[in-house]
Amino acid sequence: MDTGRYKILVADDDENILELVELYLKKDGFQVATARDGGEVLHKAEQDPPDLVVLDIMMPVKDGWEVCKELQQRRHLPVIMLTAKSEDYDKILGLELGADDYVTKPFNPRELVARIKAVLRRAREEAASTQLLQHHDLKINLAEYTVTRKERLIPLTRKELELLWLLASRPNQVFSRELLLSQIWGYAYTGDTRTVDTHIKRLRRKLGQSEAWDIKTVWAVGYKFEVHEH
Repeated sequence: MDTGRYKILVADDDENILELVELYLKKDGFQVATARDGGEVLHKAEQDPPDLVVLDIMMPVKDGWEVCKELQQRRHLPVIMLTAKSEDYDKILGLELGADDYVTKPFNPRELVARIKAVLRRAREEAASTQLLQHHDLKINLAEYTVTRKERLIPLTRKELELLWLLASRPNQVFSRELLLSQIWGYAYTGDTRTVDTHIKRLRRKLGQSEAWDIKTVWAVGYKFEVHEH
């Protein structure tokens, strides 16, 4: 696994644990960001989305349960819960909220790194097996980088296709312009959000109108791929 491609966000209010986990992850080549409370986790996940979150349960501002729930609603990020609690109820609750794995303190840092790699590997395999999206007459094939509507090939640039995929893979979810910039152009907001607006206009022009779906503008926020029920 090319660990240098992946950013891990580690959240814990214990400075010693943060330093220990960060040390082992960086030693293995990962990019690492840290957070000390639930509010900081959500802020950093929004501004510079990681590939996986290691999330302590007992944190100030917002606890791990609430943060995990919000992360899954916002971005469906892979999450490993990290806590001193070991009861089955806590493990089940974490998994029901969308966590991918559960590590109990005290823990072996090498085991945590191994579990992180395993979760990332599963996420990558799942993504590879679901690289085809269809909404009514619109088909998006990420593996082949093609988009068709009514069986007609729509010529899109790479960025246009990636922008459409991101929106269409989360129907009815609102994305801010800053988040779209970060995800598609690869940086947290250092560019001009008009770049997003320009690409959306091109997508709308190339795709045309549909009664089944639409790329909607959410005033003062961003965009969403809206699916209409019939």
